[in-house]
Amino acid sequence: MLDAIRAYEEGVGSIEDIDNAMKLGCGYPMGVYAAGFCGAGHDLLHTHVMYDEFKERRFASPPLLKRMVMAGWYGRKSGRGFYDYADPGKAAANRL
Repeated sequence: MLDAIRAYEEGVGSIEDIDNAMKLGCGYPMGVYAAGFCGAGHDLLHTHVMYDEFKERRFASPPLLKRMVMAGWYGRKSGRGFYDYADPGKAAANRL
């Protein structure tokens, strides 16, 4: 998840592109952004725990994840995250 967020931050691809790459290239049943069932708040908490334990930059919280949590964009449970879940039948990627 953290690598996917950083890839998006660095302009490697769109949310849809990165999700599709993980589905098609890695065999994920859904993309890494769409799989955010725990929510951005939990993801952010996990980054703090992992970074505090290992002190490795790869576990540090990406700025985008911090901004999403501060904005209340937790994912499915808040109706908005990497995707907008306003229409339950069709989630649309947000432009972050």
